[in-house]
Amino acid sequence: MGEEVACNMTEMPLKVPHFVLVHGIGGGSWCWYKIRCLMENSGYKVSCIDLKASGIDRSDAKTILTFDEYNKPFAEFMSSLPNDEKVILVGHSAGGLSLTDATHKFGKKIRLAIYLGATMLKTGFCTEQDVKDDSTLAAMLLRPGPIKALVSARFEEGMIDCDEVPRVYIRTTQDRVVKPEQQEEMVKRWPPAEVYVLESDHSPFFSTPFLLFGLLVKAAASVGIY
Repeated sequence: MGEEVACNMTEMPLKVPHFVLVHGIGGGSWCWYKIRCLMENSGYKVSCIDLKASGIDRSDAKTILTFDEYNKPFAEFMSSLPNDEKVILVGHSAGGLSLTDATHKFGKKIRLAIYLGATMLKTGFCTEQDVKDDSTLAAMLLRPGPIKALVSARFEEGMIDCDEVPRVYIRTTQDRVVKPEQQEEMVKRWPPAEVYVLESDHSPFFSTPFLLFGLLVKAAASVGIY
């Protein structure tokens, strides 16, 4: 009997948590290399996305005029996931727009959405203030980014209520790009399930990778992946 139980257990392995990391404007999947290394060495599955005109994608940012075009690589990735797979999304800075878009369109495939010092607007850029808040990103781009495409982001309610997707916000307290007061305002307007605080600048995957890794694992554990 003992041998039969052992055999059955090996036939039902636990699914490895799958993190999908989305960079901010002007960045690329390469931004996550320290976090990816920490995660993979700890046994997690990791996918890093290059959006249009970002990372290894050599598209001219000036030709990317709509958010859907800019976000296409991520949308195609989410579409390609099996229907029975749920991933943990992590979006940095303007990458938060990609996460929100996914919560409207692919809610059933998302176990958790983690916003890291990120733009978190439920319906996208709907007011002049929304656009003004994001325009500060343009001054600190690592390479030219499609600003027009980003500020065109508008999200309509999908078949699944985006609020059904659990969300966590990680506040970066020394951020000079998405400033702490801007982060606080977004959290008030669309409250997530949890808010974590990280003593970091705008790019904690460079400056405090171990602390960030710990918070990502903590957030994942909060939705019962273990």
